[in-house]
Amino acid sequence: MSLARYLLIPLLALLASIPISVAQAAETHRLILDWFPNADHVPLYVAQEAGIFADYDLDIELVPPADPSDPLKLVAAGRAPFGINYQPNVIIARSEGLPVRSIGVLVEHPLSSVAFLESSGIETPADLKGKRIGYSVQQLELALLRAVAGSAGVHPDDYETINVNFNLTSSLLSGQVDAVVGAFWNYELAELELEGFRGDYFALEDFGVPDYYELIVITNDRFLRENRDTAERLVAAVQEAIDRTRADPERALELYFRANPEVRRELDRRAFNLVQGQFAHGQRQSRDKWARFVDFALEQGVIEKRVSPDDLYENLQRNGGQ
Repeated sequence: MSLARYLLIPLLALLASIPISVAQAAETHRLILDWFPNADHVPLYVAQEAGIFADYDLDIELVPPADPSDPLKLVAAGRAPFGINYQPNVIIARSEGLPVRSIGVLVEHPLSSVAFLESSGIETPADLKGKRIGYSVQQLELALLRAVAGSAGVHPDDYETINVNFNLTSSLLSGQVDAVVGAFWNYELAELELEGFRGDYFALEDFGVPDYYELIVITNDRFLRENRDTAERLVAAVQEAIDRTRADPERALELYFRANPEVRRELDRRAFNLVQGQFAHGQRQSRDKWARFVDFALEQGVIEKRVSPDDLYENLQRNGGQ
């Protein structure tokens, strides 16, 4: 018997004694965030830092995008299997032929709003008449603004819009604009408060905009078709992390801060306290919710052709964990 065989026998015995969950390497995948790490991402960092992804045999790299348009582009092109994005963006992308769809939910109701300083004198959407209103993303946000203002009979000719290039808070504080559309009510309003100013907002779904999923997990059609089990495990891990975040929010925030030591802690703490109730209570998406926003997008000219709700999302089924 050769020396190699003498060495092989104990090695095989050792490998046989290792549990499969340890012997198998976790799958490594990138998940592109919608924006820089912030309080809305706390459950994702809980999944990473508390080992929940690992429990589902996943090694997920959470990657902030260089540009907010990156997640859709990278996922659609197959350069990243997963991303965090927004329900309206998936509808727009799909109408333009990009093969992306939602497979899970992180935040289940709109955070985007029309926001303003209390000192602006704005109290109802009717007060938007004659005001300067800032925006960042023309195709969608101006449609949201038209709906909110239109709910009070205010037309686009009645106000001025200004592209403020994501500088939502600073444009309000500098007096460049009187209001902004697209501000997250849990984040920008907390930021205003930290700067010593009181803000207020109009919730989109209260003024003519259908309820929609703010933050969703997206993938592309090919990856889902070829790696459905991986996608199911990711979504199950995200929901478990949300459940743990809800059960122990202080621990969840601690894990987020540990992973992101450079963030503004007080801002994220305040934003997190506001958003906790909006994290998904389950991963089953509503067809009606998708269909209603498709109708809205068509009516507002956000998309030019109708897309089927069935092509926009997938409800993945997985019972239990690992």
